[in-house]
Amino acid sequence: MGHGIAQICAQSGMEVRLFDVAEQALQKGMAGIDRMLNKAVEKGKATREDSDQALARISTTTDLAKACAQVDLVIEAVPERLDLKKSLFQQVEAVVDGDCLLASNTSSLSINALAEVVQKPDRFLGLHFFNPVPLMPLLEIVIGGKTAESSIACAQDLGRRWGKQPIVVRDAPGFASSRLGIAIAMEAIRMVEEEVASPADIDTAMELGYRHPMGPLKLTDLVGLDVRLGIAEYLSRELGPRFEPPQLLRDMVAEGRLGKKVGRGFYEW
Repeated sequence: MGHGIAQICAQSGMEVRLFDVAEQALQKGMAGIDRMLNKAVEKGKATREDSDQALARISTTTDLAKACAQVDLVIEAVPERLDLKKSLFQQVEAVVDGDCLLASNTSSLSINALAEVVQKPDRFLGLHFFNPVPLMPLLEIVIGGKTAESSIACAQDLGRRWGKQPIVVRDAPGFASSRLGIAIAMEAIRMVEEEVASPADIDTAMELGYRHPMGPLKLTDLVGLDVRLGIAEYLSRELGPRFEPPQLLRDMVAEGRLGKKVGRGFYEW
């Protein structure tokens, strides 16, 4: 998600610093950006000059202080662990200027819980992007109890600048998109578990019958079965047993069948 977010920011004319703790991850991220931009050029959606300029606006670093110095916006896209995200934002806030907007790309964790560790929660909110970031038009802006109206307005302006359609959602378990998406995905997995139909046929039902651009099982492969399991477990704790993950999902994650990123999930990639 991080390199996709960096790409759309750079394409909109922003100077971007891409941070990770590992140099190898940064190299992989830049390769992903280069690949997506090349596809855009091949399909006539961007010129080679636009692509080269976007790449030139992105620098990489493994130094968090350097990454965050004198910036206007920080978007966090680390794994869905509350402790990790809180620790990161504490480090970030110690470096950034007082008017820097702080945003989390979390797909399910509480914005209010994350904001507990920052000194200025009025500038803190969720910017939930969708994968793949350069192609998906939705941006879910999640507001906490102390998020300022000016921060919300700024986020909406940024979303439109990035070519996204922003929606504003109150901080609640699963927000709007994850709550609905997980409900559909868990039921689709139960249908596979009960041998109602094959994964491909279940996906086709949603793609052709309900005009979903991608079926829930293929999307689960793309997002990562481990990621979806974590979100489902969180929603189950917060909202009740209707979000309880099927045993099939737990078994597949335990077997390492995590989806596209490892080549195997509900599909072979």
